[in-house]
Amino acid sequence: MAKVLVAYATKHHSTAEIAQAVAEELRARGHDAEAVEAGSATAEGYDAVVLGSATYMGRWRREARHFLSHERDRLARIPFWVFSSGPVGEPKDDASPEDDKWLEPRKVIAQAEDAGVREHVVFGGRLPEEPSGYIEKGMVSGTPEEFRDRRDWDEIRAWADRIADELTG
Repeated sequence: MAKVLVAYATKHHSTAEIAQAVAEELRARGHDAEAVEAGSATAEGYDAVVLGSATYMGRWRREARHFLSHERDRLARIPFWVFSSGPVGEPKDDASPEDDKWLEPRKVIAQAEDAGVREHVVFGGRLPEEPSGYIEKGMVSGTPEEFRDRRDWDEIRAWADRIADELTG
């Protein structure tokens, strides 16, 4: 059994819900896992870390970026995984993987790779139910309701299961 930190940075709680689902799945698989906001978390005392952040225009939230840079030495010595949450809206029928490349937090991925990250995945996000500001309000009003929450809970749990397998393997 591994002690696993699932640290996250969120703006509208969507990424927190993903982190909690990952921690729940890891606990169901016999690991001691807890979801903690990245701004108040440390990797010290953990056997493994999962770090996730909401992604806006290819940028992670500040708390997650700081966690990654401040905990880099510890992360380099233990297994860790990262996830980004963010793409929303109506899927394109003719979409190619290149269409969403601009959404990737490239600097964060490079930092994580330098520290030995096992995997980076991108999960669909959720638009806020109560948007604030002109841009958010425009995004929400311009997106059909059925595409405002793109999180795939089966995909999220399956990823957590793969992590659990690696930790027990």
